[in-house]
Amino acid sequence: MKRIKKLLATGMTLGAFTLGATNAGALENLVKTVTEGCKTELETYCKNVTPGEGRVLACLYAYEDKLSGRCDYALYDASVQLERVVNAISYVANECEADLKKYCADLSPGGGRLAACLKKNEQKLDERCQQAMKDIKLEAK
Repeated sequence: MKRIKKLLATGMTLGAFTLGATNAGALENLVKTVTEGCKTELETYCKNVTPGEGRVLACLYAYEDKLSGRCDYALYDASVQLERVVNAISYVANECEADLKKYCADLSPGGGRLAACLKKNEQKLDERCQQAMKDIKLEAK
């Protein structure tokens, strides 16, 4: 099933580079979508799987021929949501590349560190980066 493979692959990439709290809500919605839509399958086939590192999605993938239409749609919806988050991160990373190198080079990606750095330096960022942050609502509070 392409959707589960896509969720697994994209989710791993997203874990390595996350811009922070703005996307945390989107990721919570993604998990909720799959958890609710695949409730029966998760309880039936994956109840003993320890969450994390894509193990639950791998379990669903193993039982792809037994997934209900509701679960299949939830996985599709989650893949679309995840794609939006990844596109937003990619957009900001591209538009802010020079600023990330200039102000945040000493930080490792993940845990919202890059987002916090951009927010902290927002007044010094070039216009394209500032606009990208506004576009995805990653603004300093």
